[in-house]
Amino acid sequence: MNRTMILTVGRQFGSGGRIIGKKLADTFGIAYYDKELFQLASRESGLCHDVFEKADEKAADRLAYVFSRGFSLMGMYTPQLDILSSEGLFKIQSDAIRKLAETESCVIVGRCADYILRDHPNCISFFIHSALESRIQRVVERQRVSVEQAKELIFKTDKSRAAYYDYFTNRTWGKASSYHLSINASVLGIDDTVAFMKVFAEKRMQAGNR
Repeated sequence: MNRTMILTVGRQFGSGGRIIGKKLADTFGIAYYDKELFQLASRESGLCHDVFEKADEKAADRLAYVFSRGFSLMGMYTPQLDILSSEGLFKIQSDAIRKLAETESCVIVGRCADYILRDHPNCISFFIHSALESRIQRVVERQRVSVEQAKELIFKTDKSRAAYYDYFTNRTWGKASSYHLSINASVLGIDDTVAFMKVFAEKRMQAGNR
């Protein structure tokens, strides 16, 4: 590649978005970032890795509860700080994402990366959704839970992700107009969805070169 390409992947819980993102990165031979972003944000800020993991894609009110009890700064207990507010943590993670986009081609899953990099000329945003039955089956197999437990987990996780995304972006999580391409992975399956996204990304990059 002559220039960096950033592919962001939003996803419904259980849609296969994470594995699609990883396969897409492997297909292009570029880096993949999901929970790996915690380590980057930790290194940039000096905050404990667990701070970012606990706050991962949580709505602002949930973050306030977590940090009102105090948390760890480099492994030490500390009272609530401005930097540990939802806005403070979002800024730190956003800065880490922007720095990534300046230095390398990569796939970034979640974390409002599509919005954070909305002005990046080589950022292509995807959203992965899937039929509920397919999502339930995937969660049951992956989490080893019952069908009812899988449904509850899907509902709660999607609700949390939507609240987080909507709060920080003033957009609507999962709405097609918020992304370059929204795709139902249960129609083509994982591998063919990846192949479709690869062609889409290549054509968009080519169009940008004209």
